[in-house]
Amino acid sequence: MFDVYLNDRRDLLIVRKGSPIPYAGGPGRWRKKKKTASVSEEIKLAIQSHGFYMRKLKDFCKG
Repeated sequence: MFDVYLNDRRDLLIVRKGSPIPYAGGPGRWRKKKKTASVSEEIKLAIQSHGFYMRKLKDFCKG
């Protein structure tokens, strides 16, 4: 299982259930949104190697 967090800039952070929020997740105020059991292989690999997965909202905005 995984915990999903959002910050005030709507960045996404996913960690293993019960794990602390890493400093590498970036500064800001993280709010826990929900627990999820399934994530993509990309996210699983990132969590295995780094301990977390983070996506910035601006990475997906087209400008």
